[in-house]
Amino acid sequence: MTFSIVARCPHTGEFGVGALTALMGVGKLVGHASPGVGATASQASMNPYLAIDGLRLMAEGLEAPAALQEVLRRDPGRDVRQCGFVDRNGCTAAWTGERTLDWAGHIEGDGVVVSGNRLVGRHTVEAALDAFVAHRDRELAERLVLAVEAGESTGADTEGARSGHVLVLGTEAYPLWDIRVDSDKDPAARLCELFEEYRTDFLPEVQRLPTRRDPVGAATRELLGE
Repeated sequence: MTFSIVARCPHTGEFGVGALTALMGVGKLVGHASPGVGATASQASMNPYLAIDGLRLMAEGLEAPAALQEVLRRDPGRDVRQCGFVDRNGCTAAWTGERTLDWAGHIEGDGVVVSGNRLVGRHTVEAALDAFVAHRDRELAERLVLAVEAGESTGADTEGARSGHVLVLGTEAYPLWDIRVDSDKDPAARLCELFEEYRTDFLPEVQRLPTRRDPVGAATRELLGE
């Protein structure tokens, strides 16, 4: 009931997830990412622990294919699951259970996986991947937004769309980008609007927060007059 994209930017090392679904609140459960580790998405008849435990295993040193194999081995419901992983080296892995709702499937590219189920057809994931690849000169968050928009333009989920999400992790444990549309008649279009608002109004504030290397942060330093 969802299509998603997980990706790593080879230039910045950022990890991101974009997703769109017919249910509300897709950003609350589907996508996960960790700085320096990877990004994961779990969907269809969802088991969030596939994504959560997959990240943990990649943090422990497993590459995406081995991490995916291990979480699926532990899951007796894997035939109705779907997930996509990308790790710190850009290695990818994906799974579409044989009992997920048609059309269901995934495609993998260089450091990117697009997956979907209950879609109008394979062309949804192909359009999302094509848009992501075509805009390789742009920042990861924008590429994810454009990929979601392109996938939705094909018709995507046969039940329509209600919520969308784009998440990007940079060097810090908190998100660099976290744009959520929990319920809207056109969540893909709303994501595009929020992307522009976020980039102008909120991203500069995130970039001035304390970091592991700078525990004071630019905003606090300015407040303290330093």
